[in-house]
Amino acid sequence: MRLLLTSFGHDRIRDFVRGTVAYIPDATRLFASHPDAAPFIDVERDMLREHGLQIRELRLETSTPAMANRVLSEVDGVYVAGGETFDLLWLLRTTGIDEVLVKHVRAGLPYIGTSAGSVVAGPSIAPVSLLDSPEVAPDLGDYTGLQLCEHVIIPHAGGTIPQFPIEIFADTVRKYGADYPLVLLKDGQALLVDDLGTHLI
Repeated sequence: MRLLLTSFGHDRIRDFVRGTVAYIPDATRLFASHPDAAPFIDVERDMLREHGLQIRELRLETSTPAMANRVLSEVDGVYVAGGETFDLLWLLRTTGIDEVLVKHVRAGLPYIGTSAGSVVAGPSIAPVSLLDSPEVAPDLGDYTGLQLCEHVIIPHAGGTIPQFPIEIFADTVRKYGADYPLVLLKDGQALLVDDLGTHLI
């Protein structure tokens, strides 16, 4: 199993997977009407293209498990974009695509996550409740992640993004650090999980 869990962007994407990736954009769907959202979404797609990757969109809210299974069977990797973590997990679970995705990744499909896409790969998304909004998915209830890795990624931990001041990360560690194996990532950092182990890069 191979995972590259980023905060936002990493040079290793280029070497981690080549060819075509299934691009799951749904974590940004609640940002669609926000004036600052479009540049963020475009930057993420452009970044993948700059790394030489082709993009095949896999939108959860309009896909069935069978459709997702077909797409994931035909690509070289999967990229789960950033956005609202709680809404992303709710969509994965209610569509049933969570089980399909886990099956393919455990069978060897390389998984790249950014921000929310990295968080959902872990054991629980509860520790990002100070960064994201649990209230956007009031019916989610269970915050168990995809359990593809044993760590909970806390993205954007550099304190350089105005809506995520450094104090939020200190509060997150105080509230959740004793119960969860947190990994705080700055933008440009990643957690690499492969056959050799788990590495901060």
